[in-house]
Amino acid sequence: MTTRPHRERDRRRGRGGGRDSDRGQVAMEYLGFLPLLLLVAMAAIQLGLAAYAANQAGTAARAGARTAASVDARGTGQSNARDAVSDWVEDGGFTYRQSGGRDITVTVRVKVPSVVPGLGDWWAERSTTMPDERSGTGF
Repeated sequence: MTTRPHRERDRRRGRGGGRDSDRGQVAMEYLGFLPLLLLVAMAAIQLGLAAYAANQAGTAARAGARTAASVDARGTGQSNARDAVSDWVEDGGFTYRQSGGRDITVTVRVKVPSVVPGLGDWWAERSTTMPDERSGTGF
C-alpha cells in the first residue's frame, strides 16, 4: 500500500501538500483590526464623559443660579454649585461666574476628563438665568 492517496486527499482538504497553509490568517487580520476597534471604543467613552461633564455643568449652573436669586437660600451660589457636581469632575477643573441685576446669570465650566492620549483640554460650559427675588420686581 502506498501513501499517495492520502497525500492527494490532504492536498484537496488544504492540509499541507504543495500549497501554503492559511492557518492563523484570521488571527492576524484581527490583530491588524484591533487598534481601530480600541480607538473607536476610546472615542465612545470620551464622548460619554463629555456628555456627563456637560450635564454636571448644567446642574451646577442651575443650583448656583437658584441659590443666588433666592431670598431665603442657604449658602452661596458658588458653594451650592460646587456641591452639585461629582467630586472627580470638580477636581479636574471648575470655574464659577455670576452676573446680572434683575436677572441672575450663572455660568459654570468644568473640565472634561480625557481618556484619549494627546487630547487637549476640553471644557463643558453651561449657563442658567433666574429672576432675582431681591430686585423688587413683585416678589
